[in-house]
Amino acid sequence: MNYIGVDLHKQTITVCVMNQDREVVMTSRFPCSEAERITAWFRQRQPFRMVVEATASYEWFVQQVEPYAERVVLAHPGKLRVIAESTRKSDRLDARVLAEFLARDMIPEAYRATPRQREHRRLIRQREWLGRRLRSMKVRMRRVLADYNADRPDLFTRAGRSAAGVLKLSSADQLALNQMWSQYDLLRKQMTEVMQALREFARTASASEAEARRVVGTIPGVGPVTVEAFLAELADAHRFRSQKRAAAYVGLAPGQRESGGVRRGLGITRTGSGLLRRILNQAAWRLVRVDPRWRRIFEGLAKRRGKKKAIVAISRRLLCVMVSLVQSGQSYRPAA
Repeated sequence: MNYIGVDLHKQTITVCVMNQDREVVMTSRFPCSEAERITAWFRQRQPFRMVVEATASYEWFVQQVEPYAERVVLAHPGKLRVIAESTRKSDRLDARVLAEFLARDMIPEAYRATPRQREHRRLIRQREWLGRRLRSMKVRMRRVLADYNADRPDLFTRAGRSAAGVLKLSSADQLALNQMWSQYDLLRKQMTEVMQALREFARTASASEAEARRVVGTIPGVGPVTVEAFLAELADAHRFRSQKRAAAYVGLAPGQRESGGVRRGLGITRTGSGLLRRILNQAAWRLVRVDPRWRRIFEGLAKRRGKKKAIVAISRRLLCVMVSLVQSGQSYRPAA
């Protein structure tokens, strides 16, 4: 059995092959552009197990090599700190460390999303990106009109846009504003297309995914955007053995540091999906406004820790409730 460590970059791949005695058999380097050569090289190494770090661009490589591997392991980059913190760091050394850890069965594994889950994430992240661009464009347009004391609350309605169209602006400001309106219209069109794609995506869901979408949607203040972000970014709530593990995965679990028997609590770790944390935060604010029980919890926490920390705590509890509902298959039941 060969154990192959792969240090994958955007332009090159460095591989290290170890045998069962953890002796280096060979080290090679390939340009990523030579896909057929890479495939042929791995085919000749059979039987083998392979490890590669779960970087942003690993999927094409894994799909190409996986048919010939006995096992493919994704290494969690954040947990494999022996490479990140090494004082002697090179592509060859990184590949060797990965191969040795694989041979010792010591690789901290990362979760590999399914093709459907990756598609879902792409749609959700595109919607989030378009939303940020739209908000930025609105701010820029209001800034131009504010120089003429012409900003108005209904600017992005038909009446507001018509009123802005008859203003006398400088030639430079008029050109900038016209281009901003064009970009705004394009972004709105693209947002409509993404939302339609998300609705089509939901229609093709499996029974378990449809049920998860339904039960999470029964929570007050949790709308379709929150539901889709939760399902896409968490990937599969059933893979977590506890709600605490899910909170840690999203980065909503508090960190801690202990030394000399003294333990000190830290803030949340902020690992995982920042998009999901932001959307959970927004959902938490809606929840405390519409649900008296959650409002009482929030107010109690806010008195002791302040509103910002209190709403983060509500976000974490909301995530735990969502995971619990999906795992149990039960709808949300408001407290009496």
